[in-house]
Amino acid sequence: MKTRILFLMLFVASYSFSQTVNDYKAVVIPMKYDFQKEENQYRLQTITKMNLQKAGFQAFYSNEPILGQFPDRCSLLYVDVLKESGFLTTKLYVVFKDCFGLVIFKSALGTSREKEYGPAYSESLNLAFGTVYELKYQYNGNTNFGPKSSIAPQSMPIPLASTAAVPAVAVPVVPTAAVVAVPAVSTSNNVAKASESKSVGLLYAQPTSYGYQLIDSEPKVVMKVYKTSNPNSYMAKKGDVQGTLFSKDNQWFFEYYQGDNLVSEKIEVKF
Repeated sequence: MKTRILFLMLFVASYSFSQTVNDYKAVVIPMKYDFQKEENQYRLQTITKMNLQKAGFQAFYSNEPILGQFPDRCSLLYVDVLKESGFLTTKLYVVFKDCFGLVIFKSALGTSREKEYGPAYSESLNLAFGTVYELKYQYNGNTNFGPKSSIAPQSMPIPLASTAAVPAVAVPVVPTAAVVAVPAVSTSNNVAKASESKSVGLLYAQPTSYGYQLIDSEPKVVMKVYKTSNPNSYMAKKGDVQGTLFSKDNQWFFEYYQGDNLVSEKIEVKF
């Protein structure tokens, strides 16, 4: 008898865990997290909303008029981003709470070793959303929005990011955007003729203190670009490769040298 009761309790707990996030219609994003000094500092609220929407959630800022669409505030989840102290690292994780303040989900830590605050917060927050994508959220039509038991955080560690690129995280049915270089053909004077590779994925520009970081749909940082006096030209770094990103005929190109050969890549960027 005791064995049957224990089995039933484990089954109910497992069922609740897998269904809880799917019970809610949308997510509300506060305009400032506790560690921020001003609203949307480092564009963290913008990054939060982008990731939530990519994960399948309806997401709204707390200052948006949504009461008519969601008259029952308990039908909504409330997201928060918390900071954990670390030596020479930035550590963030994402928490979902219900209208009663109970924790429904807690992500794994996203960690960055970037020295500048903007890139560090952006990178670690994108990493933390890796386990939110793992939830594969889909609203199940639930209309019972009473208080629920708090759910223990998932244990899904994510490896540390390098300063060049964010490690890939599992994202449901989203193809990875990549940039492929095509070797250039040398000319007779030993200066290469630029060759353009086929563009295979759209990159999104996230503002930073130094310019932008270009992320793909995972989201993973593919390239970092640095401002110059020309708004149509940037110094750029992709992994260990340094070059320039510039606009020509309403298209963007990343150019760099491989030995004595000049290589040009066509990049699709949404600023």
